Amino acid sequence: MADEANEVTEFLKAPNDKKDAKRELPTSDTQCGFGIFKGPRIQRWATEHMFMVLFGIAGCFIGMAFSYFNGTITTLEKRYKIPTKTSGIITVGNDISTTLSCAFLGYYAGRGHRPKYVALGLLILAIFCLLMASPHFIYGAGEDAIKLTHEYLNTSVFNATQEDPTLCQSRLPDCVQTASQWAPIILLFVAQFISGIGCSLFYTLGLSYMDDNSTKSKSPAMLSWSAFLRMLGPAFGYSLASVCLRFYIDPQLKPLISNEDSRWLGAWWLGWIILTIIMLISAFFLYLFPKELPSAQARRLKENGVDTGVHSVTELSLADMMQSVKRLANNKVYVYNNIASILYFFGYTPYWIFTPKYIETQYQQSASTATMATGTVALAFSAAGVLLSGYVISKYKPSARAMAAWNGIVDISTVIGILCYVLIGCADSDKATSMSPIIPDSCTASCHCEYVHYAPICSPDNVTYISACHAGCNSKLKDELGRLIYTGCKCIGTLDIANVTEYQYARQGPCPVDCYKQFLIFLGVMCLLKFIGASGRTANLLLALRCVSSEDKSFALGLGNVIASIVSFIPSPILFGWILDSYCVVWGKTCGSRGNCWLYDTKSLRYTINLLAAAFIFAGSFWNIGVWYHAKDLQIFDTEPEEAKHKKNSQTFELNELSPSEVK
Repeated sequence: MADEANEVTEFLKAPNDKKDAKRELPTSDTQCGFGIFKGPRIQRWATEHMFMVLFGIAGCFIGMAFSYFNGTITTLEKRYKIPTKTSGIITVGNDISTTLSCAFLGYYAGRGHRPKYVALGLLILAIFCLLMASPHFIYGAGEDAIKLTHEYLNTSVFNATQEDPTLCQSRLPDCVQTASQWAPIILLFVAQFISGIGCSLFYTLGLSYMDDNSTKSKSPAMLSWSAFLRMLGPAFGYSLASVCLRFYIDPQLKPLISNEDSRWLGAWWLGWIILTIIMLISAFFLYLFPKELPSAQARRLKENGVDTGVHSVTELSLADMMQSVKRLANNKVYVYNNIASILYFFGYTPYWIFTPKYIETQYQQSASTATMATGTVALAFSAAGVLLSGYVISKYKPSARAMAAWNGIVDISTVIGILCYVLIGCADSDKATSMSPIIPDSCTASCHCEYVHYAPICSPDNVTYISACHAGCNSKLKDELGRLIYTGCKCIGTLDIANVTEYQYARQGPCPVDCYKQFLIFLGVMCLLKFIGASGRTANLLLALRCVSSEDKSFALGLGNVIASIVSFIPSPILFGWILDSYCVVWGKTCGSRGNCWLYDTKSLRYTINLLAAAFIFAGSFWNIGVWYHAKDLQIFDTEPEEAKHKKNSQTFELNELSPSEVK
């Protein structure tokens, strides 16, 4: 240590040109950039803080992409007539590929040039964004959307009463087989499948690279700031979805309805073009980073005395990987922490995916409002929770047991909040799910409404009907304000079909439902849950990183992702999507098939989803007791006093500015 101190002192006293000359001699593992994009000016940015910022920003863009998909999922269901269970299967496409690739990528690629693999993951995600937008350019806006535009009215005989398919029909309409919708569904699934590989490369290797290239004392703060930047992504993604959905699916057409109408189809494809571009830009900047940061190599050489390097891919084998699996299986902290996380993920996944849909159906809000509330408002509290927890952990340095205990408290608080969701219902919305009142079959049987698409109308007594056909209306007209009025509605106001009066009319669109107060209460509880849940993320990640050896770190994260995908992320969206479909009241029926759901039994749906989710999270909270018990000897922070001495020294030098030869 005395020799090292003398060498450092001599270096600090050396002329600036001598130090600059040494700084310009990075090794091949610490060389930053490639081709013409390298040199001293770029090398100076090869620091742990810069990687944390760029990695966090790139993670923010990834979060944007997936939250953008979640924000537009109801529009996709309407456009391509997709049941919620099928959209759940599309969603798990990325988890399936994660399951197949994450562990192997974390084990083998984790020994290679990790920043380049991270950049490759971003490139794959750019392809994913492009594929997500492709169905619109292949299949267009769709016939249903075009029919609701002024251009369609001006170029068709739609105004003729006898040609209006929404009115009571004198005969059974011809069953016209629509084009298969499986092609866009397969395309969307393939895009999601590809994204899982990109995410595996990005998160598994990026997190381990950041943790390995920073000191243990700095790691909690850096992980928190990185998570904070990544958490801004969903907020921006939902905001982007909200903005895009305000435009009609074909911006060149003038719609007849407003974006408050449930039949509105927004420009869901627009955001994917923007996301493709920013993914490519992010990949370029992360590709510039070296295999190992200069500061990390300097610390490693100082501790080991020799350059041991890292294992090459050729030295690794399946037997080595099985040994890693065995070590992790015997690690009780790792096993229990993963089980607790898996049960939490299973219960909370439907809220990550279907929250905009939940708000639309339960509180009758527009798709734009639902995505904006889910993103900018609720996720702001998540970001605050991550930052606050990172600050507390960095400042007070709690023990591993304290972190495990807090994770248990977070789970219990989440269960209580979800139970509150059950009580936050809207009576007007629950009543609206009855849609058509009890009407004799003879009232609508003669109208042949089996294949009439969803086009709600409102009667004078504030009852919403599925369509004018279901209300028995046989004609329509426009009032002085240009609003469409349906008349001769034999199923409205009387059960005597022979006694149809002029007062049996209805206006276009569903009856107004006021659920805004309940929506605000739900939003308040959701924001509180987001804040509490996010406060446990840093602690949970630190436990996962510190309970395993450095050589198993990348593989442990990858294996954890694989298990979580198989047990939680894949079955959970499918199960809850099936539950959503099982409480559907009105289906969009086409010739020979069943499309998307237009209306749900909101009360039954609210009870079933929330109680089931709470049960899974409550079960997971018990496993945190096991984590707490076995984490008593787990070290989270550095214990060496040497680092503190360096901080107090006025001549502190930055290790990331020294070449390996200076600290030998």
